[in-house]
Amino acid sequence: MATAEAVDVRNVTTIGHVDHGKTTMMDALLAANNIISTRMAGKIRYLDSREDEQQRGITMESSAVSLRFRVLEKTPEGDTRPKTYLVNMIDTPGHVDFSSEVSTASRLCDGALVLVDVVEGVCTQTITVLRQAWQDRLRPILVINKFDRLITELKLSPVEAYHHLSQLIEQVNAVMGSFFASERMEDDLRWREERERRLAAKKESHADQVDATVNEEDEYQEKDDEDIYFAPERGNVVFASAIDGWGFRIGKFAHLYAVKLGIKEANLRTVLWGDFYLDPKTKRVISHKHLRGRSLKPLFVQFVLDNIWAVYDAVALNPNPDKVSKIITTLGLKILPRDQKSKDSRALLSLIFSQWLPLSTCVIQTIVDIVPPPSEAQRTRIPKMLYPDLYESMIEPKNKLEEDLYACRSQPGASVVALVSKMFAVPTKELPGNKKKVLTAEEMRSRAKAAREARAAATASAEASAAEAALVPLEEAMKNAQVEDEKEKGEAEDGEDDARETILGFARIYSGMIRVGTTIACVLPKYNHVLGPAHPRNAQHLVTAQVEELYTMMGRELVPVDSVQAGNVFAVKGLEGKVWRNATLCAPAAGGVSADADLSEFKDSLVNMAGVIRYAAPIVRVALEPEHPADMPKLVRGLKLLSQSDPCVETFQQQTGEHVILTAGELHGERCLKDLRERFAKIEIHASKPIVPFRETAVKGIDMAPPKTPNAKRGTMHGATPQNLAKFTIHATPLPTAILEYLLDNLAILRRMQQERRAGEEEGSNNREEDDTGGDEDYDVQGEYIKKPTIKAEEFWPTLHDTCKKAGGEWADVVDKVWAFGPQKMGTCLLIDARSGRPNSLKRRLAQTQSHEQDKDQDSLALAFDNYLEAGFQLATFQGPLCAEPVEGLAYFVESVSLDREGIEQEQASNRTAHLTGSFISAVRDACRNGLLDWSPRLMLAMYTCDIQASTDVLGKVYGVVAKRRGRIVAEEMKEGTEFFTVRAKLPVVESFGFADDIRKRTSGAASPQLIFSGYEMLDQDPFWVPTTEEELEDLGEKADRVNVAKAYVDSVRERKGLFIDKKIVEFAEKQRTLKR
Repeated sequence: MATAEAVDVRNVTTIGHVDHGKTTMMDALLAANNIISTRMAGKIRYLDSREDEQQRGITMESSAVSLRFRVLEKTPEGDTRPKTYLVNMIDTPGHVDFSSEVSTASRLCDGALVLVDVVEGVCTQTITVLRQAWQDRLRPILVINKFDRLITELKLSPVEAYHHLSQLIEQVNAVMGSFFASERMEDDLRWREERERRLAAKKESHADQVDATVNEEDEYQEKDDEDIYFAPERGNVVFASAIDGWGFRIGKFAHLYAVKLGIKEANLRTVLWGDFYLDPKTKRVISHKHLRGRSLKPLFVQFVLDNIWAVYDAVALNPNPDKVSKIITTLGLKILPRDQKSKDSRALLSLIFSQWLPLSTCVIQTIVDIVPPPSEAQRTRIPKMLYPDLYESMIEPKNKLEEDLYACRSQPGASVVALVSKMFAVPTKELPGNKKKVLTAEEMRSRAKAAREARAAATASAEASAAEAALVPLEEAMKNAQVEDEKEKGEAEDGEDDARETILGFARIYSGMIRVGTTIACVLPKYNHVLGPAHPRNAQHLVTAQVEELYTMMGRELVPVDSVQAGNVFAVKGLEGKVWRNATLCAPAAGGVSADADLSEFKDSLVNMAGVIRYAAPIVRVALEPEHPADMPKLVRGLKLLSQSDPCVETFQQQTGEHVILTAGELHGERCLKDLRERFAKIEIHASKPIVPFRETAVKGIDMAPPKTPNAKRGTMHGATPQNLAKFTIHATPLPTAILEYLLDNLAILRRMQQERRAGEEEGSNNREEDDTGGDEDYDVQGEYIKKPTIKAEEFWPTLHDTCKKAGGEWADVVDKVWAFGPQKMGTCLLIDARSGRPNSLKRRLAQTQSHEQDKDQDSLALAFDNYLEAGFQLATFQGPLCAEPVEGLAYFVESVSLDREGIEQEQASNRTAHLTGSFISAVRDACRNGLLDWSPRLMLAMYTCDIQASTDVLGKVYGVVAKRRGRIVAEEMKEGTEFFTVRAKLPVVESFGFADDIRKRTSGAASPQLIFSGYEMLDQDPFWVPTTEEELEDLGEKADRVNVAKAYVDSVRERKGLFIDKKIVEFAEKQRTLKR
């Protein structure tokens, strides 16, 4: 069995906010393909194949299904003939915790069905998935779902519903317009820079000319934004109710009424949506200008909505059997009398609508019309995947490989390129080859006969053996027992084999044909195409693998196939142990490569389309340990499987030896733990309470204690090693807000600078490569919030200089004195060299690294102690004084360092250098920490932005839950025409566990929140504050009965890390305490 030609294929994903009806709509399409019954469509949610997905009612893993549909098409002669299309659908989750599933699916598709709930409208995740579709250049189709809610819940009139719908489409178009506008602004800036560069080059080449002019063809190219918007008249908007199984486009009603009204179908389609009216006298279509004060209904209301409202009214709202039978005969539907008399109005509605306006027909026809086949789509999508920084919509192919990719060629000689976007685990026993075959009636009869004969033979032999038992020697009896034991052992091993998981790749083939049994090259995400396959840096990112099996995915089922042609989505077996999460499978032709071939021969056939995809930083950490320590190897193996099969989870071992998983949110964490316990490790696991990252900082408080160092600025600390061999003075001070915000916005640039510096400093490709791989996970482990930089990398230092100049005072000339950033050499703390003489400047060192220069007149001893001082600064900022969490927003000025050279030489001579350097680093670390504590210390909390949709009657309860968890309401707005409020709140991550359940319980399921990580925010409370003044003592009492929240957070983190806690064992000593018997 092979897959279909690329022309007749459509690859589509369903995307949208959680609970907007994606999986329910997929049920309708599956029912049309006879995979499930039409009665169960919408109730069964077939693609939610996990038990917890069914229980919670939300999708957690994307699942694919390949459907075949026959569509009638017009031939050039004007006849109609059926044509079969293969539609590969990928259903994705809408919950924010699983947004990585959306990005892996959208890389494999050419079109997207964007579902929007007609009542809830555009939600946060709707905007996120639309942005994803825009970036991946998918052709979107807007599906306005849950249409029945307008009639049954909101009870709107048809005219009100029309205005509501037009506003909703405008909202979605506003989102699309904002993407287009931001892209055009970037294009404009790029064009201006390019133009200035060309002008400068021209001026240099024509030095004698005063003015250099730009060629006319260099003028800025305007782009048309017509085709990016959703408009019902253009056929890319579907109005649907997936639960009732119906949906329609404007074209359906235009076709029905064109004959009745005697208007051309194409003309009617353009006026059926919008402010167009039918003049009852002239029977002509008029615009709103010719209304002359008459109150006519728009055509859409008159021809479309009125009819739908009439059906709902007659069947569900005010049941009227006579009216229903009249509607059925008028529409020419075939509905049995017993169904018409049914008390279940929902089932009757579904029957009427699924025959009159079937959802599956409408959606498939829209997909065929709007979504381009792979051969067309790849011309615009592949260039962006090959060259992520490309801004033109199409470019000419540069070689045979690109020609094959752009044209989606599937001939045996075409280059094979397939993208594996994620790996997923399937129980080995559920693979098609391992499933038990269904027996025919004849086979069952023969089996029963054989069993009867065997039983008769067994009873006969038992009788005979009883007589012989006394005669059997002991040795023979022992041998028989051993044989039995071995049999049982073999059966146990088979059982264990059944319990295993097999890792499959979720892939799409872009060109060529892939066959079972061929060997292909797997290009891993960090492969650098410029260096070529022979380069040592690329060696470990290029492996060969044999294609063991190919499958077409049918939801939870897998159908084996022999080969897959270009343009199709498939699952591949054989990559386990070779590919981690994503890869590009390449071969020069359908024959593949030989297992021991030199891959440098096929350099032109290798391409890296996977890239390192960075999803939202996972923020929730949980430490794991097995209940029985002997099960530790199983846990490690299970963590490896989990990490491979889930694109958004990170697993690593901390320095303390704890195994930790990082997840995107609470729900994602619960799912990962369930998978570990039941599928991957199959052992009992103890999980710690979620570990949430904090940040430490300091501010200028109101009533601060006097400075620790007398006669010096606040934050100044003197330090020295034993015997005063090295002395130093460091002055700590909080960074001005402008500089701090600038650094926070451009952490990504600091990170890149640090990686370039490492690469420049370290010789030997192996070291550099190891460093490279480790570097990518640093911020994940720290839960850092990396934003898109606001400036270009080369503008970092000049812009920082301008920002410091605006801050004024001691900051004006600080840029050339910046010694290092911290923590981890890429944070928002600064080490500044304020000593007299030539400063130790990071900016200068980076320039020297790039130009491969070295300072000739360097004092080796001073340089060594400078490095030790920087190491102490990095330690102090990585683990702050409050609770050993990273420090943010502080500057440390190194005012002096004095060295006793003779004493140091003596120490070196007596081989005590390690002791000296260790004590110097510790002294610097302690000085930096004490410098922070000299100010008013503060804790920074990781924050979630929380979006909640709630009706007016549960709004108070929502506010109550948010306030109880120390959140605050940022904004609230009422959705026009509904009683729903959209509430946006900020909530500390540390207080968010159980928040979703709490809100659902309090509001009886009427509101459910979406939590998105949004960075760190300062908790403006001193952890060391105690009441001191008379008023405070009078108000709070000597024991300060009101809990210091910051102190409670600090203590909880310190307790977890095993640090000292200043905690009273006996809180109220004077109270009588009766010991329990």
